[in-house]
Amino acid sequence: RESRQRAESALLLAVVTLLLIRQLLKQRRPRGFPPGPSRLPLIGNVLSLASEPHVFMRKQSEKHGQIFSLDLGGISAVVINGYDAIKECLVHQSEAFADRPSLPLFEKLTKMGGLLNSKYGRGWIEHRKLAVSSFRCFGCGQKSFESKIAEECLFFLDAVDEHKGKAFDPKHLITNAVSNITNLIIFGERFAYDDREFQHMIEMFSENVELATNAWAFLYNAFPWIKILPFGKHQRLFKNAAEVYAFLVKIIERFSQNRVAQSPRHYIDAYLDEMYKTSGDPEASYSKENLIFSVGELIIAGTETTTNAIRWGVLYMALYPNIQGENEKEIDRVVGGARFPCWDDKASMVYTEAVLHEVLRFCNIVPLGIFHATSVDTVVRGYSIPKGTTVITNLYSAHFDEKYWDHPELFYPERFLDGDGNFIKREAFVPFSLGRRHCLGEQLARMEMFLFFSTLLQRFHLGFPPGSVPSVAPRLGMTLQPQAYCICATRRQPDAKCRTGKF
Repeated sequence: RESRQRAESALLLAVVTLLLIRQLLKQRRPRGFPPGPSRLPLIGNVLSLASEPHVFMRKQSEKHGQIFSLDLGGISAVVINGYDAIKECLVHQSEAFADRPSLPLFEKLTKMGGLLNSKYGRGWIEHRKLAVSSFRCFGCGQKSFESKIAEECLFFLDAVDEHKGKAFDPKHLITNAVSNITNLIIFGERFAYDDREFQHMIEMFSENVELATNAWAFLYNAFPWIKILPFGKHQRLFKNAAEVYAFLVKIIERFSQNRVAQSPRHYIDAYLDEMYKTSGDPEASYSKENLIFSVGELIIAGTETTTNAIRWGVLYMALYPNIQGENEKEIDRVVGGARFPCWDDKASMVYTEAVLHEVLRFCNIVPLGIFHATSVDTVVRGYSIPKGTTVITNLYSAHFDEKYWDHPELFYPERFLDGDGNFIKREAFVPFSLGRRHCLGEQLARMEMFLFFSTLLQRFHLGFPPGSVPSVAPRLGMTLQPQAYCICATRRQPDAKCRTGKF
């Protein structure tokens, strides 16, 4: 018996040794690969990404150059910093950098299907084309859709009004209002602000956006076997994802009832039409599972980013009353009090545009974008990057690139205005990323931000409760969102008398 135990111990030791050797071999940089910071055995640079990874990466670029590598626990990743390098990869070599990495976390959550995380190929092309078509047919491509956003703005303003100038946290109301714009495209209708089931789903989505860049998520990608551990934030992420998946199954079934083939009312109908048309094609990517993934991704992508951009905008207006005052003067001059702001006013409201652009630049809503991967072997600035390499584009570094921005550490909307007060586009402004995988909802997000922000400032003056100045340090995740804060919204304009865009 004793000899048997010794044999088992020796076998276990041999297996562990082989696994350690295998892991260490995985950590060797490929020939011609970009250099990078020193790393720890087994876990590589994972711990360095536990706090403000976008800041860490920008600092490392000062030592190792705009293109360097990180070791994510045996996963070799390339980090692209600075606008020039990002443009060189995502625009000049757009196809080579258009894939998504086959990371264990992505594979578990979406099986590399759906829309945002799908591999570069037919599946991504089909789903992107359908999403773009749906946004055009059911959303921002329609002039009439502006009136739907304007109507949601009024629901939002009325909800703010209920606080009667007293302090409240605007996160819930902004999230509800913004999510309803995407809901109109996906489901064909909005959800009431007190729909607890839908709000619970949005809260779980938002929590997973934070958890997806937690150190536990990076460790799971490096060591998928940790799924057997009963603890760790990755377990919370998986629990949330399963609950959201079950909810989406139910809600998709609800909104697909009474469907008339080839007469789509919303994205779900359009997707089911494509499923039917390609049902005889074994290579087609449309499926009920990919429909669920796509709906979930569109909801969170359409809610989380725009919500946080508006929340940052509200926070900075209260922090900088002089900037808010200039905004209010412009709104009063261009729009007045006889009607609400409309999309056509944007060309005349250059200061408001400058403020919104500075919010997106300075606050870096999605600092690292969504991870890319190389679809082929490629060479960038003399470095060899093999096919399938994880690529992280540090959009934050582009927005703080001193080659393109004077004093980027300052919140200064006037950087988007010329000497005559006209709005100017800035080349290194890339909040929606670049290349083939750039945000497909950019136009809708811009319309939402402008209309929600301008109508809010038209009716209310924003300030903090007496003696309260919140922190501007962000909560970290795939997106950067403000810490919870309270605002006081004091009326500036009289009650609206109808919901058609006029008082």
